[in-house]
Amino acid sequence: MTDPTPPLVWSRPRPEPARRAPGVDQYVAAALAVADAEGLAAVSMRRVAGDLGSGTATLYRYLTNRDELLDLMVDAAQGEHPLPEPGADWRANLAAVAHALRASLLAHPWLLEGELTGRPSLGPHALRRSESALRAAVTLTPDIAAASRALGVVRAYVLGSVATQQAARSAERRTGLTEEQWQHSVGPYVRQVIAAGEHPLIARRIAETDEPDPEAEFAFGLACVLDGLATRTAR
Repeated sequence: MTDPTPPLVWSRPRPEPARRAPGVDQYVAAALAVADAEGLAAVSMRRVAGDLGSGTATLYRYLTNRDELLDLMVDAAQGEHPLPEPGADWRANLAAVAHALRASLLAHPWLLEGELTGRPSLGPHALRRSESALRAAVTLTPDIAAASRALGVVRAYVLGSVATQQAARSAERRTGLTEEQWQHSVGPYVRQVIAAGEHPLIARRIAETDEPDPEAEFAFGLACVLDGLATRTAR
């Protein structure tokens, strides 16, 4: 009985582009540019082909549908920040994994969208990154299941941290106000709240602390995650 499932985009041979026609890598690069500038919703087969002055039918010679284009985009993005070879320090190794993932997500915010984070990418760049991440994690523990769980914890922290940072950027775009401008606009109301004396800890927080720096906040949270992994593994 013939399997009705079409072969994955990774396992199909790529046809050679016609003379002067774009190849797959050019289509993927064009799609990345659209997604980075306008978001994932703006990426369509027609749009990407049009940006390269190509007919949509030409793009369909290489790819069956938009989902395959997204697969290639995700994989290309994961190839941009290769991990170094792990050393003896497991904390440094897992920190490198975290920082590489964060760099990818900040460069390509659309990678955080739910349809892309639900399942692992199986492209060549993604597989190499996963292998490198596991090599880093087994310096914490040789137990591959425990190492995999540790990576999951680190990944979850990075996703949450970057999502918070991206939410602030989205608020700026939506309101047209920078963080400083927004704080200035709500300043009178906040002063009224503090003067009322009903929220003393909020008042202390505003008076005694500076606005968090994203880099420092990320480093602090990552250190907490790694401390937790060290304690858990030691048990």
